[in-house]
Amino acid sequence: MLSNHEAHPTSGLFASNSILNKFFQIGLDLVFPPMCHGCGRVDTRWCDACLNELINTTIQIKTHNPEILTGLCSTGRHTGKLQHAIQAFKFYNTPALAEPLGKRLANALLQKRWIFDIIIPVPLHSDRERNRGYNQAYLLSQQVAAQMNITCQPQLLSRYRNTPHQVGLSALERRENVKDAFIATTDVVGKSILLIDDVVTTGATLDECASALFHAGSTAVYAVTVSHA
Repeated sequence: MLSNHEAHPTSGLFASNSILNKFFQIGLDLVFPPMCHGCGRVDTRWCDACLNELINTTIQIKTHNPEILTGLCSTGRHTGKLQHAIQAFKFYNTPALAEPLGKRLANALLQKRWIFDIIIPVPLHSDRERNRGYNQAYLLSQQVAAQMNITCQPQLLSRYRNTPHQVGLSALERRENVKDAFIATTDVVGKSILLIDDVVTTGATLDECASALFHAGSTAVYAVTVSHA
């Protein structure tokens, strides 16, 4: 059965909050046992049967036409078991799903044959990452980096403005919402970058990340997501 372990450790105040959140979650699990977000089975957040179905979900690469990115693709539609897995991973404290979802990304990238020097996850604002306990894009990036033997450097791109959620916004509103929300360091000069995120809808967030990276001197910026809405 897939382990529901906590995400990567933090330190200082974040560590204290993480410990308190862990005990709070244990208490909730005793009163309200966790339920598989794939099928509803009680006592696990993602069961073996759903894990097997997720692993065997066919990769259907979709290539998008972004405005700023050099290239953008996703591994399947945001429906069915793939959608349930992403929602469990992102919103219901199931960081162990990073491994099977990361493998999907790595397999798709092997088919695309893009050439890139560095992997960077789409950053969360520190407030949102603290509340969630981890950045799902960072966990995915770690998996892809390990499988493709390419360095992951999340510190090269940061989100310095905490933007409202994109859900429910029009394409134009999404672009305005994330405009100038990211900043990259000059360590990306001359580098080809791969951005990683969980879902792409209009591509506004990924394009804004790419704009910051190009402004800092990157020569190419690709992006891959687990699903597309």
